[in-house]
Order: sequence, then C-alpha cells, then structure tokens
Amino acid sequence: MSEQIRLKKGLDLPVKGAALRKISMTVVPDVVALKPTDFRSLTPRMLVKEGDVVKTGTPLFADKKNPEILFTSPVSGTVDAIVRGEKRKLLEVRIKSDNKGAAVKFDVPTGPSLDRESVVKVLLESGLWPCIKQRPYGIIADPSVTPKAIFISAMATAPLAADLEYVLQSEIDALQAGVKVLGKLTKGGVHISLDAHNYTSGSFHKLEGVICHFFSGPHPAGNVGVQINHISPISKGETVWTVDLFLVAAIGKLFLNGVYDTSRVIAVAGPAVVNPSYVKCCAGVAMEQISDLFNFANGNIRIVSGDLLSGKAVGRDGFLGFYDNLVTALPEGDYHELFGWAKPFRLKKFSFSRSYYSWLMPRKKYNMDTNTNGGERAFVLSDVYGKVLPMDIYPVYLFKAILARDIEKMENLGIYEIIEEDVALCEFVCPSKIEIQSIVSQGIELMIKEMS
Repeated sequence: MSEQIRLKKGLDLPVKGAALRKISMTVVPDVVALKPTDFRSLTPRMLVKEGDVVKTGTPLFADKKNPEILFTSPVSGTVDAIVRGEKRKLLEVRIKSDNKGAAVKFDVPTGPSLDRESVVKVLLESGLWPCIKQRPYGIIADPSVTPKAIFISAMATAPLAADLEYVLQSEIDALQAGVKVLGKLTKGGVHISLDAHNYTSGSFHKLEGVICHFFSGPHPAGNVGVQINHISPISKGETVWTVDLFLVAAIGKLFLNGVYDTSRVIAVAGPAVVNPSYVKCCAGVAMEQISDLFNFANGNIRIVSGDLLSGKAVGRDGFLGFYDNLVTALPEGDYHELFGWAKPFRLKKFSFSRSYYSWLMPRKKYNMDTNTNGGERAFVLSDVYGKVLPMDIYPVYLFKAILARDIEKMENLGIYEIIEEDVALCEFVCPSKIEIQSIVSQGIELMIKEMS
C-alpha cells in the first residue's frame, strides 16, 4: 500500500435517509432527456428535429465550437420535444422510448489497433466523449489536448452518496476495459483514489493499469478536485482529465460490446424519501417515473439530481443529470421560525459552529431541509471556510478576487484548482449565507471567456 493521505478538514453531514443496499425499482424508460445545461460552456447545434426516429447512440446535437463532439440518444425511440428557454436557449431534448433497444453499432478497435487516435475517434462518435471532464474549469475535455494525467475517484463522501462498490459490483470487467482505454489517452497514467479504511473489502484496488492512491477523512475527501490538489496540483498551463467511476464503466461497455450504454444503478435518498434505496435506470430518466419513492404527504419537497450540497434542483417534472448517480429529496424550508436563533434548546437542528447541542450527539442523524436560517449579509472574515476545505488555497481571498474580477489574483489564489462541488461545504457553513458556488461559477465563466 502506498502512503495514505489523511485529511482532517471537512464535514460529513449527518442527514437522514441514506439508501439501503437493495434494488427497489427497475425503470423501463418512457421519456428521457439529454440536457445541454449539464455541460459547462456548451453551445449546442441541433442534429435532429421533433418526430425523428432515433436509435440508442444516434447523435442529437453537437458542440458548435467543436463539432466533432457529439451528444447521443440514451434510448431508441422518437424525438418527443425540443425544449427551449429564454432567447431560444436549448434546455432539453426529450426522447420517447419505444423500448425496442435498437442501437447504433460502433466499430471499436482491439489489440494493436487500440491506440490514442482510434480511442478518441470512437468516444467522439459514440457520444461518450463528454464523460471526460477537463481541469481547470470542469469543462468537456478537448480531444486535441494530451493531459498530464487522468484522475478517477473511487470513494464517495458526499452526503447520502451512492455506494460505488454496491452499484458497480457487476461492472468490474467494464471498469477494467474502461481504465485500459483511458490509459491510451495520456502518458501520465490513470490515477484512482481509494478509501484507505475499507478498500480491501472491494474490487477497485484489483484493477490493473492504474496508479492507486489512498485517502481518509471527511467530505470532501472523495472529491476528485481535492485529490488532485494533494497528488498533483494544477499549475497554469497544465491540463488534467477526470472521469466519474460509473462513466468509466460506460466507456468500458462501449469497447466490450460496441454499443452506447448509459444504464446505471442510482441511489434515491434523503429525508423526503419513503423508501431510500437503489434504482436501475438509464441516463436522463424522468423523476416522475421514480416518484413513488418520494414523500409528498408532508408538504412541498425539493427533488435534486445529485447530492444536496452541489446537485441541481429538477423538480418532479425534471430528469436525471448526465453526470449523476444520485437523486436526493428533502423538505423545502419554506417557513419562518420566529426568534429561532435565540431558542435555548434546538435538539432537532444540526450546527457546524456548535450554536446548538448537536456537537454533543455526533452520531445523530437529522431531517435537514432547505431553510438557510437567515439571509445574505456581508462577508465575515474568519477561518470557517478553511475548516471544511482541505486544499492549499485561501478561499476567502479567492472568492473576493472573483467578485472583483481580478484575473491575476484569481490565478494566484487557486481558480485553476476548484469547481463548484469543491466549495459546496464552504457555502453550507457560511455565516453570511453567501452563495459561494455561484461566485465560483462566475469566476470560472470569466476565466473561460478571458483566457480562450
């Protein structure tokens, strides 16, 4: 075993509703959606129109800036709707499934013909190239760039995150094929980060052709950005790529079977879920098809594609995100609590700052909701962000540099190292109720615009 990297900063949210290790539902897709909004800095160009018949793997739209990057249908059927927003911004392409499973067959290379050029070609044609994200900025990787390394996190520490060992227990062959393929794309190796405490009970450490790293500590220890910061920090001019582990399996299945397959097992969890468990589905599944798992009886709830810190609220009429394997449901905090801050005993509330008595009950789980318990106010200069961000950056000064649109300071203070998910805990513990993730998003968009 290589050296263990122990992270002490961070916070594991004690929220109720973790998914039990059981499959409660297998969804036969009715309408699925591919959302351009899931991909940062994408300007889509439509390749189909409403009423067109498509197969699994048929291109639906392409990137205007890089037309060879295609986005393909996760199911076979008919283009049901092309949903647009303000200024005709493309929001969703909805496919009504025929459940026939007709799929485009891709010619995948094998043996000596499996080189970088052929791998890039197949990933682009199949629509799986967007699985690969590029750091800095968390954008879709540029096929013309060779990264210094590729990083994969095999430990999930986000609140109520899906158990990766459980959801991928039958995908080991696909994972092995996936890392072999990814290894052709870089000379710096494929790096995989494992939980130092329990990696031996699973199969991920047995994967061949990877460089293993071992981490321990609270969330965000499982975030690939935090891991990169401790393994090989990103300097100006450097590029690394990242891939979610379940998408590595999708890449492997493409090269094993020659078809585009985004089937996955997702966790449905949270305080507003009646039966926290796992669901077999495909990318873009409709929330309506898993609505039996949500508890609407006790009022308004928020349905999030992703984790409750950094996911996107999609609502009952929404769809699963391309990069998500978790759906979280929690009550809306649409209530006002008079003098709540002054009450002496609040045993049902969690507090990071020890304002309540939750610190005396470290194992208790809480029915958290979306109430922020206050409104936005000026920045409070303190070390509270540094207590939950285990990265070698100065978060307060970076956030202020972004607000000042000072690019030079942003570069010096670590804008290349982070994306929104890495600072989600900073937003959770912020005493000023400031939307930190929104600030970081503005900074990334500014850097993309100015540095392109």
